[in-house]
Amino acid sequence: MSDTERSAGYDIKKVLAALPHRYPMLLVDRVKSLSKGEEIHAIKAVSFNEDYFQGHFPGRPIMPGVLQVEALAQAAGILAVETLDLAGSGKLVYFMAISDAKFRAPVEPGCLLDLKAGFVQQRARVCKFWGKAEVEGKVTCDVQFTAMIADAPEEGA
Repeated sequence: MSDTERSAGYDIKKVLAALPHRYPMLLVDRVKSLSKGEEIHAIKAVSFNEDYFQGHFPGRPIMPGVLQVEALAQAAGILAVETLDLAGSGKLVYFMAISDAKFRAPVEPGCLLDLKAGFVQQRARVCKFWGKAEVEGKVTCDVQFTAMIADAPEEGA
């Protein structure tokens, strides 16, 4: 398969292999499709059982916008890991900057949040991405962000 061909989706086991995040910070449940060097389409199943819904907001639960951006960044992290063959390398994809974030509609428990992200610019250590979150085709958030590829911190440091 060439790098630009679209690959089949990933289940949670493959997501866990690509990302260092774990509960409660893992915000990608599966990947529907991924085109190395181009874009990813991932899914976050938004559940009422998530801790943040207790306080955001009682009686009107809404997923915080910052967590939508984090979910998009994690999806982009999977794209970077796969594109740059970083799995098992000890390298991490660190969030560096967010720009042009717009929140267009609330995200409520019980929905599937479509996470779409792609490369704007790709360099050896710094990548820029676009991101768009949707529920049933309606955009809830769009953003641009930058990430850095770096070594993981040493244990105990």
